[in-house]
Amino acid sequence: MNNTEKIIKEIKEFHQDIEAWFQGEKDQDSLYKKLLSGFDEDFKMITGNGDTITLGAFSEWLPGSYAQFPNRSIVIENIEVEATESHGLASYIEIQTTGATVTRRKSSAVFVIRGEKAFWLHLIENWI
Repeated sequence: MNNTEKIIKEIKEFHQDIEAWFQGEKDQDSLYKKLLSGFDEDFKMITGNGDTITLGAFSEWLPGSYAQFPNRSIVIENIEVEATESHGLASYIEIQTTGATVTRRKSSAVFVIRGEKAFWLHLIENWI
């Protein structure tokens, strides 16, 4: 698998797993560990509201959101990736639907490649 494929795989798997998390599917402890295992320890995210969230803050927020959105679905569209030997830059559209509420965001992410895995390093979300 080349680095572009590793990044696409990580994006798709993370969003499938976070959807399962919000819906309360799968074992909470093992899913929590799997979700966090995809992040570099220096991960930072800038939300659509402009707030900066570290990996520590994300890992503290996550348990409170388990099974809180049983009807939420997440769809990823238009994934574009540029990759080097050790890093990658991706952009994609994320659509979350919860009941009648639909939110859309354009995301840009930087990944670090280590071995056979791409790890999230930085994520910026913009509402669209």
